[in-house]
Amino acid sequence: MLIFFFTLLVSFSGFLLLFLDTQPEQQRSHNYNHAPLSHPIIGCLVSFYQNRHRLLDWYTEHLANSPTQTIVVRRLGARRTVVTANPRNVEYILKTNFGNFPKGKPFTEILGDLLGCGIFNVDGELWHTQRKLASHEFSTRSLKDFIVKTLQEETQQRLLPLLEHAARESHVIDLQDVLRRLTFDTVCRVSLGYDPSCLDLAKPLPPLLTAFDTASEVSAARGAAPVFLVWKMKRILNVGSEKSLKEAVKLVHESVVKIIKAKKDKIAFNERNCGMDLLDRLLKAGHEEIVVRDMVISMIMAGRDTTSAAMTWLFWLLSKHREQEASLVKEFSCGENENKCLDYECLKEMKLLKACLCESMRLYPPVAWDSKHAGGADVLPDGTHVGKGDRVTYFPYGMGRMEALWGKDCCEFKPERWFDEESVKKGVLKCVNPYKFPVFQAGPRVCIGREMAFIQMEYVVASILNRFVISPVSDDYPRFVPLLTAHMAGGFKVRVHYRNGTQRIKLE
Repeated sequence: MLIFFFTLLVSFSGFLLLFLDTQPEQQRSHNYNHAPLSHPIIGCLVSFYQNRHRLLDWYTEHLANSPTQTIVVRRLGARRTVVTANPRNVEYILKTNFGNFPKGKPFTEILGDLLGCGIFNVDGELWHTQRKLASHEFSTRSLKDFIVKTLQEETQQRLLPLLEHAARESHVIDLQDVLRRLTFDTVCRVSLGYDPSCLDLAKPLPPLLTAFDTASEVSAARGAAPVFLVWKMKRILNVGSEKSLKEAVKLVHESVVKIIKAKKDKIAFNERNCGMDLLDRLLKAGHEEIVVRDMVISMIMAGRDTTSAAMTWLFWLLSKHREQEASLVKEFSCGENENKCLDYECLKEMKLLKACLCESMRLYPPVAWDSKHAGGADVLPDGTHVGKGDRVTYFPYGMGRMEALWGKDCCEFKPERWFDEESVKKGVLKCVNPYKFPVFQAGPRVCIGREMAFIQMEYVVASILNRFVISPVSDDYPRFVPLLTAHMAGGFKVRVHYRNGTQRIKLE
């Protein structure tokens, strides 16, 4: 009851402030920009609430109708928000005037409890320092080799035996859950040197994984809340979802710190015993414990669900386009020698596989949208005015569905669009503007793990499709849910069948 009355009081104050600040000129701009239907004082809150279960398509529809693929959204309880699917604007935000568009306090506050001062939740000098450090580590050949070795072990020793058992026993499995377990195992081993062994379905999920899930879900709900003051009050009073978040974050932080201390003891006991994981490297470089904790947590958050989400949607799309799947399986032969190992050089030659992954992420990006906050007043290339403190959101999900960017077949799964038209048969991939396809961001904050993400996805997809046929249990169209990273609502229930009559790559 206390929360209700306090929220009502704050909301009423917001009504008065917004009413005093409302200007006829701003109201007229709604129609011009094809923004959602807006009312005095409350803005588009009614429409936003009515479409809360389909916000991605709601935004996409308005952006598609805008001449500039940009809209300005105002609603009670939120900052003035510019949403864009215009590549020129995206380039301006992420590169040209990068310094004026940091993540900003409103964003870092949402994820601050979980990510702290980690690289994905900070700006300025702290970000530059961590970025430089992470870029150096990810560029080393030793770390790349360690990542590939870990991935191979997880796939060969755990994933494929699990799928073989499902095929042999005709079990229905949740492939999304299996892939998420795989990527969590991999990223924990690479980042922490810790093996959670999630792919043993007979065992309960480790507390660290469930805590990460809870923290991610509640943090995402903060960002999507129609009135942000509600979650802030729940945090102050430590009730409901905010209480669950606090408990989950505590478990994550304590678990990671425990792993860090054990690693420190190991390093002190045998300094020559050089570990290959990222945590070992950061500690030996002399970085503070809290900085290391937040940095590895950020790496886990970035790597655990993004690749699994991309692979899940690709498997679903291929189940609806078996001709594309057949072409992929043919490509997996890696040339004339069927005994050739599936290694890094082999993966680089699988151009159709990369095109399929890009096409899947175009339609179902692991991160559906990303926001910055303007440090000062500005004007985007399409003429949209941005005020100091405005939220500025670029929208990969909507961009993948813009006819102006991808043509009339923009909603279709067509991997061939990623090849040069004159060189389709030669398998030459075209260079696509990263600001038209910003699924890995672009500019100074472009994902430093992009190359390794593709290696992981290509290796896993090739390993599975070379041996198995994945068949969805349901013909229903799955629902795309955009939390911190997107996922398929209700999981991806499938049956696994052995693939017959195709060449098998020798996997090591």
